Amino acid sequence: MSWLFDDDHRTLQDRFGTRALADRLEQGDLRQHIGPAERSFIEARDMFFLSTIDQQGRPTVSYKGGAPGFVAVSDAATLMFPSYDGNGMYLSMGNIAGRAEVGMLFIDFEKPRRLRLQGQADLTDDPEVLARWPGAELVARVTVTGLWVNCPRYVHRYRRVESSRYVPDGAGDAPLAGWKRIDDMQDVLSDDEAEQARRQGLIDEAAWTASVDAGDEEA
Repeated sequence: MSWLFDDDHRTLQDRFGTRALADRLEQGDLRQHIGPAERSFIEARDMFFLSTIDQQGRPTVSYKGGAPGFVAVSDAATLMFPSYDGNGMYLSMGNIAGRAEVGMLFIDFEKPRRLRLQGQADLTDDPEVLARWPGAELVARVTVTGLWVNCPRYVHRYRRVESSRYVPDGAGDAPLAGWKRIDDMQDVLSDDEAEQARRQGLIDEAAWTASVDAGDEEA
């Protein structure tokens, strides 16, 4: 009985003659707990990709970034990560609130190496938990249902340049997002953010887009 594969996977594996290979990889690589090597790899990352599903069954994938170690492994079956201020849509966190299934992809682009993880997630705003991540609004807790190391063959090699200036500091403070200075956004911001935008100077959307295209770190 396979944990990873259903009839649709098997149809393609049989079509291309890879059923035995797929079974060997599942038997050798798939596990339901986080070991010491996986823990070290996960906690050294400063980004990952998060897949969630909304209540209509539509998937979305989000990039999540923070300081190295912002994904914390609590034990062999559990990890946690923070949700910082974003664009106010709460797509990933709203999806988790409605449907617990998540997929996580961790990549080291310099080695390269990658690890896939699937699990069941829930959200907490417990002050004691939030205190571990200054600036976090929520923390997602993931109970691992499966993880495995993927072949790095098609992972392009990239060098890390610098951290995002928007990652909250030790006190939870972070600069105002550049797009929140756009004039047409002011009526939907909080009073505090609108005041920060006025102090820094309002811009139009074209100016912000140009700064993004130019690679401006403050965009």
